[in-house]
Amino acid sequence: MSIGNSPEDERPSRDESQEARVSVGRALQQARIAAGLTVDEVSSATRVRIAIVHAIEADDFAPCGGDVYARGHLRTLARAVHLDPEPLIARYDAEHGGRPAPTPAAPLFEAERIRPERRGPNWTAAMVAAIVVVIGFVGFTAFKGGGDDSDAKSQLADGGAAPAASRSASPTTKKDKPAAPSGEPTDSAIAAAPQDKVTVQVGAPNGRSWISAKDHNGRMLFDGLLKKGESKTFQDSSKINLILGDAGAIQLYVNGKKIEDNFRQGSVERLTYTKGDPEAG
Repeated sequence: MSIGNSPEDERPSRDESQEARVSVGRALQQARIAAGLTVDEVSSATRVRIAIVHAIEADDFAPCGGDVYARGHLRTLARAVHLDPEPLIARYDAEHGGRPAPTPAAPLFEAERIRPERRGPNWTAAMVAAIVVVIGFVGFTAFKGGGDDSDAKSQLADGGAAPAASRSASPTTKKDKPAAPSGEPTDSAIAAAPQDKVTVQVGAPNGRSWISAKDHNGRMLFDGLLKKGESKTFQDSSKINLILGDAGAIQLYVNGKKIEDNFRQGSVERLTYTKGDPEAG
């Protein structure tokens, strides 16, 4: 008789091998079904679109828009179906080449830093225009005074050319002023926002991020990718609801004041702001 190896000894090995074969998307699907939730209910609770929930449960992460957003969606969906998100994210990293180092993002933004240098030709154009104005003014004055030599000589003797030079110099200084205000036009505009409304400015100075914004009636104001250096301003009579795909790349101004929350890189945040803020909702 063989008593040592009973069927009970074989069951754990079958369960472990079966669990090892369950993919990330399948694990989320099983947990959702076990929790008695539909895809629509999970999408409504997490603000993750229905198409993306279906794709993730089928182990298709392409609609997420990248590894950072995929990890954020996995963390959000796992919590909604009462799963620990860390093992799922670790398995995702193992199946997709591991978590990338933060340094490869630097070359992507190198072109962004070069763009402000293109303003140089504007200074050249302003200088050429100023020189043309001065030459035209001097030529017009000389032509006008050419018919009366005595008047021209008296003007030169009395130093009449000096006022002309001062007049021609003043337009050049005025032409230089419009190039200066290139720093922070949006802050002053947000600071002047009406007090009877809620005004939210979402900027992406540190990198791109997917964002979604709705008004107090649930109407979609914006749903898309905010590129680095871009910003969007939303206004409503009482409330703005936000979802930030990569909150670490976002800078917020609410009713003219900067929100100082230190969001983590790659984290998904759901925020609500009203007329009484800045206070995270």
